[in-house]
Amino acid sequence: MRIGRFVAALSVVCTLGVAASLPAHAQTAKAALKDAGGKDVGTVQLIQTPHGVLLKMALKGVAPGEHAFHIHAVGKCEPPFTSAGGHFNPANKKHGMEAKEGSHAGDMPNLYVPANGQLTVDVANHMVTLAKGQPNSVFDADGSAIIIHAGADDYKTDPTGNAGDRIACGVITE
Repeated sequence: MRIGRFVAALSVVCTLGVAASLPAHAQTAKAALKDAGGKDVGTVQLIQTPHGVLLKMALKGVAPGEHAFHIHAVGKCEPPFTSAGGHFNPANKKHGMEAKEGSHAGDMPNLYVPANGQLTVDVANHMVTLAKGQPNSVFDADGSAIIIHAGADDYKTDPTGNAGDRIACGVITE
């Protein structure tokens, strides 16, 4: 089993326990994902938990296959989405879940989009927060965005994971 699939499965399974322990008044945020043509391709609801942020993603019309997705450092989504900057990395780590020096706070497990182009998945990220004023807050001075890439993240190539073009972007908002 590839490490990426194991990490993705573990992240999804772990969210089951996290979701059960969410307070009724949990801080939330959202991102509306659009492709370079402006077409809606999904949504992400972000929920602050005691152990980080739960990302509840629903995609539609995304090309089938394996795709990297990351939290990027700038809250701008101007095609071709390079305006979103690099991966969210407040601790100045190397990229990749397999890197000894890694990983970026914005590094996430790959997505596996089925043939129909629709995917609903919950992923936990313990390295970020929605709490303003914290060093790892997605609500820093220039905001943050969620990016979906054309290819898979190899979990080790610094700084991008060799994930290819940015095919969808959504600014994280309250």
